[in-house]
Amino acid sequence: MRRFKNRVAEALVAAAVGIAATAAAPTAAPATAVPGANAAVGGTTAAVQAPHAAGAVDDARLSRAQEEPGNWLIYGGSWQEQRYSRLSEINRTNVGRLGLAWSFEFDTTRVQESTPLIVDGVMYVTSAWSKVFALNARTGREIWRFDPHVPGPADVPTCCGVPNRGAAVYHGKVYVGTLDGRLIALDAATGKLIWSVMTVPATHRYTITGAPRVARGKVFIGNAGADFGARGYISAYDAETGRLVWRFYTVPGDPRAKPDGAASDRVLATVARPTWSGDGDRYGGGGGTAWNALVYDPDFNQLYFGTGNGYPWNRSFRSAGRGDNLFVASIVALNADTGRYKWHYQETPGDSWDYDSIEDITLVELPIGGRLRKVILHAPKNGFFYVIDRQTGKLLSAAPFVSGVNWATRIDSVTGRPLVAPAAEYKDRPWLGSPSGGGAHNWNPVAFSPRTGLLYLAASETQMTYRPAPMLENDPAVANLGINLFGAPPRPQAQENAQGPQRGADHADHTNHANQAEHAGHAGGRGRDYLLAWNPLTQRAAWRAAGGGGGVLATAGGLVFQGRTREGVLGELVAFGDRDGAVLWRQPVPDAALAGPVAYAINGSEYVAITSGASVQSSTARPRARHFGRLLVFKLGGTAELPPDPPLAPPPNPPVEIASTDRVTAGAGLYGRYCARCHGVATASSNVVPDLRRSPALTNPELWRAIVIAGALEDRGMIGWSRELDATQAQSIRAYVGEQARALQKTEQTGIGEVARHP
Repeated sequence: MRRFKNRVAEALVAAAVGIAATAAAPTAAPATAVPGANAAVGGTTAAVQAPHAAGAVDDARLSRAQEEPGNWLIYGGSWQEQRYSRLSEINRTNVGRLGLAWSFEFDTTRVQESTPLIVDGVMYVTSAWSKVFALNARTGREIWRFDPHVPGPADVPTCCGVPNRGAAVYHGKVYVGTLDGRLIALDAATGKLIWSVMTVPATHRYTITGAPRVARGKVFIGNAGADFGARGYISAYDAETGRLVWRFYTVPGDPRAKPDGAASDRVLATVARPTWSGDGDRYGGGGGTAWNALVYDPDFNQLYFGTGNGYPWNRSFRSAGRGDNLFVASIVALNADTGRYKWHYQETPGDSWDYDSIEDITLVELPIGGRLRKVILHAPKNGFFYVIDRQTGKLLSAAPFVSGVNWATRIDSVTGRPLVAPAAEYKDRPWLGSPSGGGAHNWNPVAFSPRTGLLYLAASETQMTYRPAPMLENDPAVANLGINLFGAPPRPQAQENAQGPQRGADHADHTNHANQAEHAGHAGGRGRDYLLAWNPLTQRAAWRAAGGGGGVLATAGGLVFQGRTREGVLGELVAFGDRDGAVLWRQPVPDAALAGPVAYAINGSEYVAITSGASVQSSTARPRARHFGRLLVFKLGGTAELPPDPPLAPPPNPPVEIASTDRVTAGAGLYGRYCARCHGVATASSNVVPDLRRSPALTNPELWRAIVIAGALEDRGMIGWSRELDATQAQSIRAYVGEQARALQKTEQTGIGEVARHP
């Protein structure tokens, strides 16, 4: 069987499919420090320091991280996670001279979402499949790499691919969470493994894609998996030994079970449990996973984290259609030393719309009510911008930051609760909601500039039809969410029956939860996208810059950097003026660049870095051939050459035989259930995960069976589905994909462009 699998893989490679490689890690090389890493640049106040030992980051350095603008010590730049750089060598007057300094090619075609860390001239960056690289931050020379050898099947219980958003560096170690649930500590100088702990139970479909945070001798890490029944929690581990210090669960467990013996036991029993009803916990853990936002606040020794959606999405199944279901879709504050509950603010009570609150949390001080207040700024999926007192959790103000929000009319300023529109409950009939499950803003990092007092973020105005399912399935192979995600869009004449406003052609109705772009968390209809500059004091937009993009960086040079998409499947890095949104510089890159950019300095030169590696699905641009992602680093006068745009993807490969209508129809249903989440709704794929319409296996029934049923490519993330499908059903899926390929072939031959059609 192994030989047959090898022949299958060789056949695919020979056919130029471009399956993602997972190469073994080479021998680690010794790390070398680069002198002068902290030199002041552009009039900043950072003093030149002597080189540190590799990864010599402690609480003292983290507490004054903004005073070391030559470094980028933590995911958000500092404990406040403002993603603001005091460097100003690159500014409005000279940004036009920015050029590529160097680039580094990763060894996987999958999406890249990592924020690089720069510590004393060494860059630590993660890639898809949870790999870690240490690079010379001036030249890009590889110092070492570490491959945790995440098993291919770990790709299956993921909402959105196999990304990793970054590492943490502390006390000479590099920490990374792996897709399959491990927390790993590496030697910062050599990349050698120091310790590894499994943070999730093997009995549930948990993953880790977020970056850990560090403070006070502990490493904090959350996890994902709410769409597959996981019960959310956050853990603190001893940074030296990997010993579990405390754990806090975000939602109550099975009421028949004993208490968890965790820091959350008391508050779950007294505060959270009364907000749940019915027997929904028999379907899963309730959700509320903490998969992205983690912030340590030294002012109050508090750890803040955002929680995700409930499971199932539809509260009618999860909690008999009632209750706030604490602590889903909330911000929670804990004592960082003990994990003891301090306060919470729930942004979307009883969430039934996938309105996660996991988006980045930013700590600032603002003049409110005649005095300076320490506050949290937060722009979650649900479309409202929140200013929250971070000592007490009291809401100070909230307002919609995108237009079209219709799930709630407003947030009550006294109670802090949303006034939910009755139709938004979608208990009896479909409801056209805005924002979509993809959110008005998603995981992509935000930035706050003390220069302007503005918070910058990627915003989207989208819609999505929520259709209640007649019953809740309990199929472990799929996400059982209590709504029909993969049905065809409502017919135009039926739109009047889908409750909600009609906002025009630029607000696409979207009905799926597929892994189309592997970048936006849960997929949502692509509507109007823009970079938003938001004033948290007035709760109004200062400016908007049209176009889809990802994470942002603000600098003392008067700039805001954002990675963006171009032509749907390619990318660019753009510099905007921080006060007016004027486009001052743009550089095309081979992929959409959707992670958070960073700035750092070495020997008096400022650099801007961003990871690039994603293709966003487009109805007008043809997908590109699968290729490795990159880390791109720019400086003034940089003369390195960017790699060329990748070639177009191979043409569609429809089988010669014409399948019967019945077989195609049967295959369409099976495809929507088991395949669409990864390979795209109606087979429309961006080709980050292979576009099956272009696959050589489509014309080879034996090869198709070997992949779909026997799991010939399991080590690359494509498991075998023999438990769910028989050979006949697999061939029905092939028949459906084959007809989709035939339709695509016609559109590409006529030059119309790619249009996905539903059966």
